[in-house]
Amino acid sequence: MTTTHGSAKWQGGIKDGKGAISTKSGALSDYPYGFASRFEGKPGSNPEELIGAAHAACFTMALSLILGEAKLTAEHMETKADVTLEKVADGFAITAVHLTLLAKIPGADNATLQELAGKAKAGCPVSKLLNTRITLEASLQG
Repeated sequence: MTTTHGSAKWQGGIKDGKGAISTKSGALSDYPYGFASRFEGKPGSNPEELIGAAHAACFTMALSLILGEAKLTAEHMETKADVTLEKVADGFAITAVHLTLLAKIPGADNATLQELAGKAKAGCPVSKLLNTRITLEASLQG
């Protein structure tokens, strides 16, 4: 079992305030985030892109494990996680995550990829954490 952490600081109101995100590893150190970066496309980070990065990383690692169990090894995998934040009746909610995988896996056909990627989508710890609709589009590179 492992435990790690991320942290956030905030000062000011919701629209004029400023925040900073940090991670234990130092990958992010007081990286700016705020209303403008979350809702207006301005520079800075936001929780949804961090969830997307975490989900893409977790899914891809889980698929690597599942491929190994099937005696396959990916030459290359790239996953993008599109995280949708929408206004709902009681505020805002992450309503969907769409994973897009492009992989080069010697010896794998499309049916095998779909089966194993589906298992990774369902089984990765971040997928299990998220209470939202998760979809997957997986394709093989030539």
